[in-house]
Amino acid sequence: MTATSSPERASLRSQRLNQLTHAPHGELDALVKSHAPFDSRESFARFVVAQYLFQAELQALYNDPRLIAIVPDLSQRCRAEQALLDLADLGARAPSAVPGALRATTLGEAMGWIFVSEGSKLGAAFLIKRAVALGLSDSFGARHLGEPVGGRAEGWKQFTRILDSLELSAEEEAAAERGAVAAFERFTELLKHAYAADAALA
Repeated sequence: MTATSSPERASLRSQRLNQLTHAPHGELDALVKSHAPFDSRESFARFVVAQYLFQAELQALYNDPRLIAIVPDLSQRCRAEQALLDLADLGARAPSAVPGALRATTLGEAMGWIFVSEGSKLGAAFLIKRAVALGLSDSFGARHLGEPVGGRAEGWKQFTRILDSLELSAEEEAAAERGAVAAFERFTELLKHAYAADAALA
């Protein structure tokens, strides 16, 4: 029996993960705002450094055959390449990997991490509008914030339908929850690293 059968919890796994990550999501949003990434291109470049590091760490999951069997277009959803091109546009070099990246993980945990990555594409719709004020776009400097093929909303709906339909054991259900929380914590760590005084951009 999976946790989805409990009447005391939200009926859909995606809804539960949203509720579970509300606090770390809010903390991350506040941290992003504190660094004012849209005040200048230099500040935005540091934001892109964090985005690239996070997406690069998730590349192995996006290209994992067992996950692609579940989400057929998964490999096309990763934004590491776009973020790397954005860094070049902004005159910043690719950053070195930061210790502590995600390693081999269970199905549930992997889906929790991807849930957070895919969900961030919805918020990117608002971020790219602010990037335009810096002279950036989905073809220069802010590619990783661009509209995914097929649209943001539809891509998210497709992913959550798959996520919600997965049959997971109680152990894997808990792993998915841990993965989602860990994803927010990791991006928070990478953002702090990107804005550290010694994080050179060129």
